[in-house]
Amino acid sequence: MQVEVRAVKFSADVKLITFIKDRLKKLEQFHDNIIDSEVFLRVDNNNEFSNKITEIRMNVPGIELFAKKQSKSFEESTDEAIEALRRQLLKRKGKVSQA
Repeated sequence: MQVEVRAVKFSADVKLITFIKDRLKKLEQFHDNIIDSEVFLRVDNNNEFSNKITEIRMNVPGIELFAKKQSKSFEESTDEAIEALRRQLLKRKGKVSQA
């Protein structure tokens, strides 16, 4: 799976990018046909405490999955977004196997 990480209006640390890529790779155990993923990291200036936003767009054959989460750190918002994608993948896989 190809993973592209984009930090909007700041430069992301190499450790953060590696963390995100490693977490996304683990989703391959739930669905083996993931084509690619785009990750957008943003900092929301309006909210003081929970201002780190992670958006993940994932392409799977036949559908595009999306998750957006906001929390106090990029690691936490990434974990939450990946968990949401994991649930979407399992739901999608269940529908495909029933058909």
